[in-house]
Amino acid sequence: MVVDTSAMTDSRRVAIISSGQDEFVAIHEACEESGFEPVVYCYGRSLRPGQPNLTDAEQATASILQVLPPRMDFILPGTIDQLASALRSHRIDLLIVFGFAWKLPASVLAIPRLGALNVHVSMLPKYRGPAPMLWAIRNGDANGGVTVHRMDESFDTGPILAQQDGIPLDDDITWAGYCQHAMPVIKQLLTTSLSLAAAGQPGSPQDESMSSYAGFMEEDFNVVDWSMSAREIHNQVRTHRYMRSQHYPVAKIGTEWRRLIRTSLEPADGLAVDCGTGTLWVIESEPTDSPP
Repeated sequence: MVVDTSAMTDSRRVAIISSGQDEFVAIHEACEESGFEPVVYCYGRSLRPGQPNLTDAEQATASILQVLPPRMDFILPGTIDQLASALRSHRIDLLIVFGFAWKLPASVLAIPRLGALNVHVSMLPKYRGPAPMLWAIRNGDANGGVTVHRMDESFDTGPILAQQDGIPLDDDITWAGYCQHAMPVIKQLLTTSLSLAAAGQPGSPQDESMSSYAGFMEEDFNVVDWSMSAREIHNQVRTHRYMRSQHYPVAKIGTEWRRLIRTSLEPADGLAVDCGTGTLWVIESEPTDSPP
């Protein structure tokens, strides 16, 4: 019996794992324009396997369904085993990940014939980890970057296929505003990376001497310390606004605790507060309880 292997050789079936609608749309469009076929979408509904759903999981799921093609499967895996089973059953050739906090073992990364790619919103190896954007805003970076790299068993350490710097991080940054700048770049980098992946290109190793880690914000970051510089506090407020924090950061102003929503380093309508270095203008805030 003669077996025709051409269909298997030319197959470009893709599984997408991401954390929301904007990420999914950018990946899906890049795949379709590059001759790849997305067949299943996995939404990362928890920070770790087996943990409770994220607080916005219901809203994110509904928004994804609005743009999901009719013939594409949608799964909400709760464990690594469930994820692996779904990927195997869809006979995928490539896995693309964007904004997924789970650590994928070698057994999962080995499933796709062409490997697994990750979209990371920094110029790797800078800001490896789950919160690169938060640290870029917290540190007051004027610009951010995007990297598409091959995945290995560690977080954000695999060889780089494509990356680009110079994405502006606006002073009044929001996710929606960032997407306007970043998603066209991400789509372009993915298009390049898909071509390289299809050709079997391994990518370029990262420079370990330049690496830094961007973990989740510590508990103390929820409370403003007026002895810090005005710029540090302003970036703290910007970071929480980008995170859409509902209760933080909180600051004691006089005898009252308030949640700071928007501040300015330039004179503006609002309360001027002298900080450890410089003056900060609080232009939007609301009363709140004292921190626990």
